[in-house]
Parts: sequence; structure tokens; C-alpha cells
Amino acid sequence: WKGCNRIMQSLDEIRNALLAVGVPVSHYHAAKQPDRYIVWAEDGQAGAGRGDNHVTMQVLTGTIDYFTKTENDPNFGNIQQALNGIDLAWKLNSIQYEDDTNYIHYEWVWEVVFAVG
Repeated sequence: WKGCNRIMQSLDEIRNALLAVGVPVSHYHAAKQPDRYIVWAEDGQAGAGRGDNHVTMQVLTGTIDYFTKTENDPNFGNIQQALNGIDLAWKLNSIQYEDDTNYIHYEWVWEVVFAVG
């Protein structure tokens, strides 16, 4: 299925863009990381186009989470710049301080549209 190859290519582009930021990057899960790290994952479908009883377009969604203990961390901007460099729609969803871990947690939500078939 050609659409699957395009999805995998887009996921590779996301991973590679995040790796270019220069902090550890994990897919789905991160354990025992240093004071700065990124976790990203695809998590579902936001929508789809249909025609003739077939899916013709699919919108894949996911999240990117950046954890840092550094206030005003420049990687916040570096991540956004990296996301602007690839074919991806994204938005900054939240910025939170986690009392239990002392991390500042940035979360972006992304979407990629694929033609299916």
C-alpha cells in the first residue's frame, strides 16, 4: 500500500527533525533521561476523506513532548524551527510545570495529511 510508505517517510522526517535539535529523542516512551529530552508519538487519526466506499485521504495525528529543567530553554525555539522545516501542521498545545519531577513540559500536537491509494 503506497499510503503506508508515505506515512513511514513522514514519521522518519519528524524523528530526524527532532534529532537535529541535539537532545535525546525517544519514540513513545523515555526512561532515565538526562535533564532535557524529547518524546514523540503518533496517536491516531484526526479525519479522513472518502469516496466510492474507500478512504481517499487520511490525517494522522501525534504529539511531541519536550521536558527540560532549564527555564527559557533555547531548545523550545529550536524544536519549533525544526517542525517548520518539514511538511507538517503543528501547534503548541500546552506548557506545564510538573511539581513531582521539576520538569517544564512543552507539548506540541501535529498532523500530517496523506493521500491513500
